[in-house]
Amino acid sequence: MAMGPDSPLASPHVAPSVSTHVIVFANEKGGTGKSTTAVHVAIALAAKGARVACLDLDHRQRTVGRYLDNRAETMKRNGSVLPMPRHATLSEQSEDQFEDLWHSLCAGSDFLVVDTPGRDDPFARTAAALANTLVTPMNDSFVDFDLIGQVDPETYQVTRPSFYSELIWDARKQRARADGTTIDWVVLRNRLQHIEARNMRRVSDALAQLAKRVGFRIIPGLGERVIYREMFPAGLTMIDSKAFGSMGLAHVAARQELREMMAALQLPEVLAERAPDVAA
Repeated sequence: MAMGPDSPLASPHVAPSVSTHVIVFANEKGGTGKSTTAVHVAIALAAKGARVACLDLDHRQRTVGRYLDNRAETMKRNGSVLPMPRHATLSEQSEDQFEDLWHSLCAGSDFLVVDTPGRDDPFARTAAALANTLVTPMNDSFVDFDLIGQVDPETYQVTRPSFYSELIWDARKQRARADGTTIDWVVLRNRLQHIEARNMRRVSDALAQLAKRVGFRIIPGLGERVIYREMFPAGLTMIDSKAFGSMGLAHVAARQELREMMAALQLPEVLAERAPDVAA
């Protein structure tokens, strides 16, 4: 399949996986909780018994890679056994390394969770086009909404999709033509605030309008909680409840958010008999 340099499918040597469900977290804007959400999804799937691999395409920040490295150190230090995906970071920024990592991580995995940089990136475009589930996290503001659509400044009605929406639209069309797969595009509303109700309604209305035009689903994500930032040094997630000892109300609420998000993603179920015997 020949691709031009600006095509979403920038690496024609990587074919969509048949046996691995690929979940790509993609957003060209930073600060949306993308990496934190990706790690939580990966660990939640591993805790259910799925064989999970993670690929971090952001060689500058490598937040997912560092998060999971911290998790491995915590297990080594405490002698604990926690759900743990295989993971790798694209460090060389070469097509050869991308292809090698993609194939090796898909091999033997039920799920491949891919975290992409918060900027335009050719490997992120390729990953998005190879996704089964494409997740675009966004904060509840028109600053973030501008990535996927534009609104009238007075009526807040959607005037047109953005370049990013058009990019994903083209990637989905190419994927459908290539192998008949429909990429499930999910816009995930992270860090929802409990104030500024009018702004929340306006953003919600604009998302609903745009969803009908470009075909994505809208689901709730993770709230704005300090606990998510505090867990990074130890590589822990809200799945690891026994690692916290007694849980406060904030922990309980965060775990419920995660459960609701996982259900809303509508990912394939894994075989229960493969579930690992770990504390979760």
